[in-house]
Amino acid sequence: MVVIGKKKYQSGEGAQFMSRKAALKKLQLTLVDFRRLCILKGIYPREPRNRKRAQKGEPGIKILYHKKDIQFLMHEPIIWKLRDFKVFNRKVGRARALREFSEMKRYLNNHPTLKLDHIVKERYPTFIDALRDLDDCLTLCFLFSTFPSLHHIPRDQSVLCRRLTIEFLHVIIAAKALRKVFVSIKGYYYQAEIKGQTITWIVPHHFSFEPQTKNDVDFKIMSVFVEFYIVMLGFVNYRLYHTLNLYYPPQLTSSDNSEKILVDEEVYVSERVAALNVPLVNLDPSLQNVEDEELEMDEFANEGDATKLEEARIEVEKVKKLKKLFKGLKVFLNREVPREPLVFILRCFGAEVSWDKLLFVGATFDENDETITHHIVDRPSLTKQYISRYYVQPQWIFDSVNARELLPVEKYFIGCVLPPHLSPFSDSHHDQIYIPPEEHALMDSEFRLNDEEDSGEEAEENEDEEKEDEVKERVSEDETEESKESSDMNKADTTMNEKEQQRDRLRKKMKVKTGEVTKEDPFEKKRQERQEYRLRERMIKKKHRNLYRSMMEGRKQRAKEVWLLRKKRRLHDATEKQKRKEERKEKKLKSLNKNE
Repeated sequence: MVVIGKKKYQSGEGAQFMSRKAALKKLQLTLVDFRRLCILKGIYPREPRNRKRAQKGEPGIKILYHKKDIQFLMHEPIIWKLRDFKVFNRKVGRARALREFSEMKRYLNNHPTLKLDHIVKERYPTFIDALRDLDDCLTLCFLFSTFPSLHHIPRDQSVLCRRLTIEFLHVIIAAKALRKVFVSIKGYYYQAEIKGQTITWIVPHHFSFEPQTKNDVDFKIMSVFVEFYIVMLGFVNYRLYHTLNLYYPPQLTSSDNSEKILVDEEVYVSERVAALNVPLVNLDPSLQNVEDEELEMDEFANEGDATKLEEARIEVEKVKKLKKLFKGLKVFLNREVPREPLVFILRCFGAEVSWDKLLFVGATFDENDETITHHIVDRPSLTKQYISRYYVQPQWIFDSVNARELLPVEKYFIGCVLPPHLSPFSDSHHDQIYIPPEEHALMDSEFRLNDEEDSGEEAEENEDEEKEDEVKERVSEDETEESKESSDMNKADTTMNEKEQQRDRLRKKMKVKTGEVTKEDPFEKKRQERQEYRLRERMIKKKHRNLYRSMMEGRKQRAKEVWLLRKKRRLHDATEKQKRKEERKEKKLKSLNKNE
């Protein structure tokens, strides 16, 4: 009996992987269509453990896919639509070449359409799955919403991205779900909490679009991603609007100008929705928003998790206060201030916002309104100012949100040098990371900065100078009184000393002697700890030693970086302190010269 075994590479990794060329041949697709299909279905190349076996002994580095993924793509109905597109393009090209314009018009009116609804449902079976994967979707959609019409991007894609992103911002405002904000060179970082899921995304700055060369960015591939993300974000927006008891698409609460609505209602509504300053219509006015109801925490009878439960309760209280952070404030934005991000943040936390009517539609009150509490300005000076309001720089809003309290406005006045804008996304609990003093002060209320110490020193110096004059006057009087009292005290001391000596003798006889405590030598203790640590290092397995060494080197490198940063900060603080001392001396000299 002859046993015929399997041939080489017909089992194991050789049978699990397939090259891209073989996948194209099997699916009968072009490289462009295959790439588009993989992006829409969420299939990506895999890295094998043994590349030689996976490539069936062939040299070089090839792009490999799982064989099961390619078999999964074979049953996708989009493949037939892609083939229909190929036939459609061929027919239109032929009609254009033969100048049969009536035929070409007929083909264009009946062009095939690609529907991605079933793919969204397939990739995200539950709504929570879609929310977890919303970070990249939002970042890319906000980026495309700032683009003009480009060559490789469909005509209406950027307009649709703009509409969907504005709708999502209205959801965050209605749910009061915003938690953290940060401004960087890349743009505005936002973090929101929806249905227990934290969603972080970036909104680029509103600058004029700068065209890039073809080698920098492949807009065609990015456009395919956006094609899928648009459908996904549409589903998410629809679900969120209905959970918040709001109409979808959004509708305005009041229609002030009926003539404009009759002329072009869609444009009128879209402009005022984009202003982010008008509350939207509820589906059922009798029902309250789910997010507005104060939910009580469930209490479980588990003594082990008492500390965690207390921490969770404290966090819930903080979030409740954060949602009403700017409630009762009436804020006016100056022309030079970025309108959209500030309106979004202020409305999320309950403030009333307005701006110049000529700047954008949707302004609710004018600059000369006496009830305005804060005026946001980003210029060195203003000619006309009102006494009844604070004039602050935009950073005050971002820092107040991250601190979860209204910060004092003195540091953010017009023309003031602003405090450092710290990122709330940094992990402060991470080991071996340099934490600046300003961030330390935010985390720990008892920590004092150098500026506060210097101001305290100034106050102490002034108090000391005032006290010195009083002390000098009293010294002469005290010396005369002391000379009289000293003679009387010497006589009393002699009698007291004799009595105390007798008492000590009696106490010593009755005293119980305690045993002597053996003191530990700290150097010996450290030596023993070092020796135990080395023994533990020797117990590491041979295959893990290289990994351990690299970890130790990384730890040393991080410790060195932290040390250097602390040294830089100490030198900087020392120079600043010296400057302040010199300025104080100059002020004192000037005041003395004036008095003379």
